[in-house]
Amino acid sequence: MPVVDYPGREITCKIVYYGPGRSGKTSNLQYIYERVPAERRGAMVSLATHNERTLFFDFLPLELGTISGFTTRFQLYTVPGQAYYRNTRKLVLQGADGVVFVADSQRRQQEENIESLRDLHEALADQHVDPRTLPLVLQYNKQDLPRDLISPPHLMEEELNFRGVPSHAADALTGAGVFETLRSISELVLRRLNATSHAGART
Repeated sequence: MPVVDYPGREITCKIVYYGPGRSGKTSNLQYIYERVPAERRGAMVSLATHNERTLFFDFLPLELGTISGFTTRFQLYTVPGQAYYRNTRKLVLQGADGVVFVADSQRRQQEENIESLRDLHEALADQHVDPRTLPLVLQYNKQDLPRDLISPPHLMEEELNFRGVPSHAADALTGAGVFETLRSISELVLRRLNATSHAGART
């Protein structure tokens, strides 16, 4: 849930990039980090694992506004995607205000995508979070690969987007769809936070 700094008039929200191993979660964060002005972002922290890194940094968005007079800050995390890092993923996922699920568009990875999405729902349920209520955006990454190797977005939708949440085709290495994905999840998180703050003001 969001962390509220009353003296500093700031609300910090946590967004976790989730998905199978090597789907492009790290590439998303690196692309964003390199393009957010230095004065509006914190340091990137990297926790190395054997096959994949868990990354984290926070930033102040440029155009997303305030909530009840509070500035919004976002913390972005990635999780290691391999199956044997399940406990690490659950730990990083704790307290998330929104999730970006980064799917690998390669046809041979579709089972991995489905298994990872199932794992996300199970991890949230273990933390007593209703997966249907948590802000979620799907990203279909690696759409730059040859057509015969990937599933087009409309087929990815049929296989993964049973909630009908916002989704974006992407190529995280070049940045296509990266900031569109970030904006979608940020707006969903802020919309939910705004609704919660207004509901609290009425009680």
